[in-house]
Amino acid sequence: MNRLHDLFNQQGQSPWLDNLRRSWIVSGELQGWVDRGARGITSNPSIFQKAMTGTDAYDEQLRSLTESGCSVEESYWELVVRDIHDALEILRPVHEESDGLDGYVSVEVDPRLAPDTEGTMVAARQLDQRLDRPNLYVKIPGTAAGIPAIRQMISEGRSINVTLIFSLDSYSDVMEAYLSGLEACSGDLSGVSSVASFFISRTDVEVDRRLDELGSPAALALRGRAAVAQGQVAYEMFRSMFSGPRWDALVARGARVQRPLWASTSTKNPSYPDTLYVDTLIGPDTVNTLPDATLEAFEDHGTVARTIDADPSAAHGVLRAVVDAGVDLDDVARVLEEEGVAAFVASFDDLLVDLEAKAATF
Repeated sequence: MNRLHDLFNQQGQSPWLDNLRRSWIVSGELQGWVDRGARGITSNPSIFQKAMTGTDAYDEQLRSLTESGCSVEESYWELVVRDIHDALEILRPVHEESDGLDGYVSVEVDPRLAPDTEGTMVAARQLDQRLDRPNLYVKIPGTAAGIPAIRQMISEGRSINVTLIFSLDSYSDVMEAYLSGLEACSGDLSGVSSVASFFISRTDVEVDRRLDELGSPAALALRGRAAVAQGQVAYEMFRSMFSGPRWDALVARGARVQRPLWASTSTKNPSYPDTLYVDTLIGPDTVNTLPDATLEAFEDHGTVARTIDADPSAAHGVLRAVVDAGVDLDDVARVLEEEGVAAFVASFDDLLVDLEAKAATF
């Protein structure tokens, strides 16, 4: 046993690996991560761009697809689907042993569909039907256009990872979409699952930048505190939302809570501890998805202790102080959501260019 196992066994938090590449699947390294305690896998267009660029691991399949007349975009999805399928098989024992709690692998719809509700729903259905595994999460962004798509997919009994959440208001909308989706879903709800991916470190990057611009001692003293505080308040909201008569009625039909998932938990500022966004957000019924370097850091020197709700009033106080100092947190969330969508679109587009260039050499 190590700290990753302890995180789940002692504190009820599931550590997931925020990375995926074919070489890990083939070499057994991905299975090694599962053995070490990783209980799920998340992917996104940026992860696949890094995985497929500068390697020959995908060449054989890409060559076959090219020769069969597939377009570059069709080839991209074929490459992605194979990786996700193989990862789903590796994680399936975790899914079965945990009675459907963990063992999920997440794949994101085309990021260019972020403003397109109908397009998102079509793409989510296609991915869900194509991969057809009980431990699949289809990722949909928690944007204004994504919220109705999330509700609809849940109502159809599909399991969804809601991504790119940057504000408490958005998080509230996401939880409501899940609950209303469950209420609209017929029959037994035990096979429907969801996580809400609340992005952490990027919030500190943007808030710290604004605090630096303000420059007052009070503002500077708040650097590196907003993201954790926001996550801790989000957890308080989660505990409130998933309780009471409305939730009890869904539990009677087999419903599972939509666990908060802490995403973007690698430390961007080198002056902050490398496990800052793990150590401070530990609590039951949560997930933390970490890049492999952060998983290794936590495994080596992380602190396994319940911290997520140690001092809720202090978390609220930090957010009030940040606002009082002159930082508009709603605008921070708007900027980060726009940047997040744009970054995934750029990765997607760049990878298509790279694959087209490689295909031309065959």
